[in-house]
Amino acid sequence: MTAHRSADEDIRRLRWQCRRGMLELDVALQRFLDEDYPALNTAGRAAFARLLEAEDQTLHGWIMGKAVPDDADLQSLVALIRAFGRGTR
Repeated sequence: MTAHRSADEDIRRLRWQCRRGMLELDVALQRFLDEDYPALNTAGRAAFARLLEAEDQTLHGWIMGKAVPDDADLQSLVALIRAFGRGTR
């Protein structure tokens, strides 16, 4: 298996995990995956995968700015996603 095929499979897996059943989350996460994820370094990509492990209600609170993750890497990632949604990136 080539590295390109593996990267494509990772993106497909992440895209599936971005489907949350809440329109706001679906849009925010998928847009981030399409636009900003490719520029993330390895640590940022790992943080995004960890972010997607969160429960929908928790994730919704973070993305809507009603709560903040305890993990500093997730805090930074949520800030990027929120800035993208506000058009301030």
